[in-house]
Amino acid sequence: MANFHSRSNSFPSQSHPIVNDVEDHLRRLRASEATSTSATSICENLASLRDLHECINNMIQMSSIEQALSHEQGQNWINELLEGSLRLVDLCEFSREVVSLTKESVQDLKSSIRRNGGETATSEDIKAHMASRKKITKMVSKYIKNLKSFNKNSTPLPDIEFGTMLKEAEALVFSVLKSALTLISGEKDKSKQRSWSILSKFTQTSRVHSEKDDLFSFDIQEVEEGLESLFRSLIKTRVSLLNVISH
Repeated sequence: MANFHSRSNSFPSQSHPIVNDVEDHLRRLRASEATSTSATSICENLASLRDLHECINNMIQMSSIEQALSHEQGQNWINELLEGSLRLVDLCEFSREVVSLTKESVQDLKSSIRRNGGETATSEDIKAHMASRKKITKMVSKYIKNLKSFNKNSTPLPDIEFGTMLKEAEALVFSVLKSALTLISGEKDKSKQRSWSILSKFTQTSRVHSEKDDLFSFDIQEVEEGLESLFRSLIKTRVSLLNVISH
């Protein structure tokens, strides 16, 4: 068996369609990652990450990959891939929780507006909303700090194509989900009062806030659906890696 610090003979050719698909997705995500600051671009990147992991899942199930991973040296670093996949699943689940809490907070404020005749929320409900947003922002800030320690503790894998691609995919998921968390929580650019400042939307007259509310509801729904699809793909990738170990 070839040394894992060089190209493995059992690794599929770079011209293999599945390998090409993975590399194409990685290339597109690298190009779009720097601009993933708006709801639209984040949703697009979440969809791209889902497609990427579907391709990765197909690649893991290739006989050549299974042979490489089942080799003794492959066993030495597949645990690192499993730990990485678990971090991704946990991060995606946390992101879904943040979206759920945000939606709940907004829905409570909308109910207050309806009870108040469709004009503004009550001061008590506004205070409750602000407290909820503060709690969410604190949760996200703490989690993002922990992400930095995850990256520092990550062990580099041998320089082979499969391991390199999975580690790059892992880094991209972390980056996009971090952007999503920052955007949803409002942790970034607080002083600029950007469009995700929900409080301002619900303290104006109903005619003004309704259009902004509809836009926010659409954006948060899109992010929620993107996270759900990505979560399922991440679970499938992790199951495929676990299946390799059990064989």
